[in-house]
Formats: sequence, structure tokens, C-alpha cells
Amino acid sequence: LYVDATLGLGGHTKSILNYTNYQSRIIGLDVDEEAITIAGNNLSKYKSNVVFRNSNFSEIDRVLLDLEIGEVDGIVADLGMSSFQLDSSGRGFSLRRDEQLDMRMDARLRFTAFDLINEMSVDEISKVLKVYGEERWSRRIAKRIVYTRSDKPIKTSAELANLVFEAIPKKFHPVRIHPATKTFQAFRIAVNHELDNIEEFIGKAIPFLKIGGRLVIISFHSLEDRLIKNLFNNLSSPCICPPDLPMCGCGKKSELNILTRSPLIPSEAEIANNPRARSAKMRVGEKL
Repeated sequence: LYVDATLGLGGHTKSILNYTNYQSRIIGLDVDEEAITIAGNNLSKYKSNVVFRNSNFSEIDRVLLDLEIGEVDGIVADLGMSSFQLDSSGRGFSLRRDEQLDMRMDARLRFTAFDLINEMSVDEISKVLKVYGEERWSRRIAKRIVYTRSDKPIKTSAELANLVFEAIPKKFHPVRIHPATKTFQAFRIAVNHELDNIEEFIGKAIPFLKIGGRLVIISFHSLEDRLIKNLFNNLSSPCICPPDLPMCGCGKKSELNILTRSPLIPSEAEIANNPRARSAKMRVGEKL
């Protein structure tokens, strides 16, 4: 029994079913209702093996309790954007398309990227870009956004991408990626509360794993990977007392055995076959 906590189009679920010779059951979660529909079609021949739930992965505890499931053999979460969201959702996730600035993975969320971009102050935008995008030109971009919207609202992904392209001095443009990549990442994280959800998810997932069960998480940028690494380290540590204490007083026990001290990364062949995998990092922990 497994949980695919970020179902997407069903690729990981299909791989698990294949690897287990279709003898496994999988609970598939996705916050994107359209993705659930597409995954349902993609996995229609395996419908007796899969239970679909339109829920954020941070709600894994509620979903499993509702299904009266106490423990599972493994949980996987792929934090990357699905091909559907980038190429076909029409929500402004891709900076190479001219789409409305929405960026919500869950249509039930109140605020869109359009709201943040057109309502936040220079200081607020700069903070979002610096914290969630690690963008060195955060204030310069923020000022350009506020100046541009004073004439008319910034409505589309192409408008935002072009604005950032012009705001960053050309000699500082990155070689391999679009200059607006970090800006799009930052607004997407802010709109969807992604880092908070990761922390909540990991804390809720561990209690539902059987002893020896695996938690597998794939991330795509340094903020996510750093957070996951720190959370895994905390869960694997037998003591969190200050180092100057003569003896342990916290009573903490290790909950996780980290199986990937360094994250697993895709091979050159995989990157050649799927360029979007180039920044993927996978960390795996085993329940103690």
C-alpha cells in the first residue's frame, strides 16, 4: 500500500504498479483537480488499484484517516511542476507562454499571482523574490513591477517575463535559463504556500509509515532541497539538546534512517531524454 502524494499525470503511480506486478494499492493525491481528471484517464485500466483524492499533500493525514488507513509501505512526493501545468493548464506557470497570471495549483486558493504582482508594495515583492527565488536583483525587479503597473496592470506571464528580462542588466543574464526563472519560481511558491506545505507534509507522513517504510521526495530547486535535508536530519537525530549540555534531556528518538546522505541526481542519459529533470534531487528516508 503506497501513497503518491503528488499524483500529477500518474507517472510515478504507474511505475509503482508495474514494479509491484500490479499487486499494490495506491492512494493518489493531487491538489490540481484537472490533473486528477487526466491521471484518472491515464490510469483507467488500473482503476481497481488506485484511489484518487483531490487534496494537497499536506493533508495526507486527513485523507488516510478518512480512508481508515493506519499505515502504508511507502510515500512518494514529486515537488516539480507537471508537464500539464507547464504546457497546457493556461495558468501562467511557464514564462515562455503568454497566459493569464494565475499560478494557483489549487483553484480554491484565494490569491493569484496577478493579485500579488499588482497589489504588493516594492518591499513585499522584493522580499518574495529574495526569499523564495534567491534573486539577487529582487529590489530592482520589484521597482520595475511597481513602476510598470502604475500605467496598467501586469496581466500575463509574457508581460512579467519581458519586464524581468529588461530589469536585469544583460551582462548578468544567466546562460542556460531565462532571467525571469527565479521570479516565476518565487511567485509560484508564494501563491501556493509550497515551503510551508512541504514541512507540514513530512511531519504528517512519517507517523503513517510502517517500520521500514520509505519516504521518497524529489525536489527541483535549492530552497526545497535544503528544507527537506534539514527536516530529514532533524528526524534522524537522536538528540536536539544544545551541545554544551552534559547529558541529553530532550528524550528525542530517531524516527528516520537517511538512505541518501547526498541526494540522488539524474544521469546524463536521463537529462538528455527529459531536460526538465536536470535539476531534480531525490532524498529517501526509512522509518525506524
